[in-house]
Amino acid sequence: MLNTKLIFKIFGSLLYLEAILMASCLVVSLYYRDTDIASFLLTIIIALLTGLLFRHLGKDADNNMSRRDAYFVVTAAWVMFSLFGMIPFMIPNFSFRDIIGSATQSFSFTDAFFETMSGFTTTGATIIDDVEALPKGLLFWRSLTQWIGGLGIVFFTIAVLPSMVGGNVKVFSAEATGPIRSKLHPRLSTGAKWVWMVYVVLTIACIFSYMACGMNWFDAVNYAMTSTATGGFATNNGSIASFHSPAEEYVCTLFCFLAGVNFLMLYAAVVKLRVKALFKNSEFRFYILLIVISTLFIMAELIIRSNYDFEHAFRSSLFQVVSFVTSTGLYSDDAGKWPHVTWIVLAGLMVIGGCSGSTSGGIKSIRALMLLKNMRNEFRQILHPNAVLPMKIDGVNVSHSKRVTLLSFVTLYICLAALCTFVMTIAGIDHTNAVTITLSCLGNVGPTLGLEIGPTMSWSMLPDFAKWMCAFLMIIGRLELFTVLVIFTPAFWKEN
Repeated sequence: MLNTKLIFKIFGSLLYLEAILMASCLVVSLYYRDTDIASFLLTIIIALLTGLLFRHLGKDADNNMSRRDAYFVVTAAWVMFSLFGMIPFMIPNFSFRDIIGSATQSFSFTDAFFETMSGFTTTGATIIDDVEALPKGLLFWRSLTQWIGGLGIVFFTIAVLPSMVGGNVKVFSAEATGPIRSKLHPRLSTGAKWVWMVYVVLTIACIFSYMACGMNWFDAVNYAMTSTATGGFATNNGSIASFHSPAEEYVCTLFCFLAGVNFLMLYAAVVKLRVKALFKNSEFRFYILLIVISTLFIMAELIIRSNYDFEHAFRSSLFQVVSFVTSTGLYSDDAGKWPHVTWIVLAGLMVIGGCSGSTSGGIKSIRALMLLKNMRNEFRQILHPNAVLPMKIDGVNVSHSKRVTLLSFVTLYICLAALCTFVMTIAGIDHTNAVTITLSCLGNVGPTLGLEIGPTMSWSMLPDFAKWMCAFLMIIGRLELFTVLVIFTPAFWKEN
């Protein structure tokens, strides 16, 4: 069965790490002398004491981690981080009047968990109607949860403290995104550090770019973290649109686009000067083509049907296309007021997502490309029944087992989306919202399209059961279905 001592040891170390992350938010609160200082102090103490207890329970643990342990650790780590990460939202340290729709002293357990899970999974959906009423420490914590969750909680741990997590390779396999794995270095911890180096450099460049366009340092840091994490949390009620700056919108579009590219490819292109290899990569070319075609179509619709001028139509369509395909969720315009045919395109982008190995959500562009190649092979097979038709991605043959896994993944994705859409429709949510809320959570996108909850609105009106369903879909989507759902199978808990 599970190696409980090792799991306790890892949980204790992860809680120490979360306490350190919260300490940075405490520094922000102290700097601004805000009202959430006590919240973070108390949460840090709780996290440290619980971490100490877990470390004691995991004393003398060996590092012999099985695949079963790895899947359990990854899923449980994300839930645990969210459970402790939501505590600052629940401590009544100041008036939350009118933030989530009524005068109240603190967030409910459901709302706090939803908000935190949305942060760590980089979904970006929020139940807060007025984020500007939050103190600076909590605003920073919301952005930091997305930045840490962008590349993965356990992946971050492997990069910072490789000795903290036993069985690194198994854990990474359970958390990594995309059907095809690639390595920068034989040692996973070294490769993780290089990927995080790219991530940090991208974030710093984004901060200075935002500041150069007129943002203050606090907004620049927060928006940079949520842009490079393709998360979508904002420090203003109007997201990027509140700055009324085309320059800020173009900067945001650029960095969200880069964050949607495979980080290993970015590293090779920038550090090893293999720029040509980047443009020869079939997934990257598919990603570019998807953005170009979608942008041109929506741009034409906005010019013809909504009377946008050329530059405004180009900027708004490009921003929203990149935001949706990379699952960022920031907005510069209200897509809920656009022609409904554009909603179909944006919903499709929600499903497809960016490149594997990036911070974006969705099924990933590589899977969409593999599906298209598989369909092409099926048409050829009809004409040539005895032919052996390989499926190649960048000259490498995709094995039959990976094709089966691909079809299983897409089938499960569709079944989950259909089931949750059905349940939400029965609960009284309008059918457009029911579909796009489900796709948004599974793809970790954030905004939704519909009449009741638009892309610029919070999700506070959802009933509690729907919020729990959405939170469950968020973690399933972030860990790509099988990692979470395998825990609920009888075979997982069998002795052998």
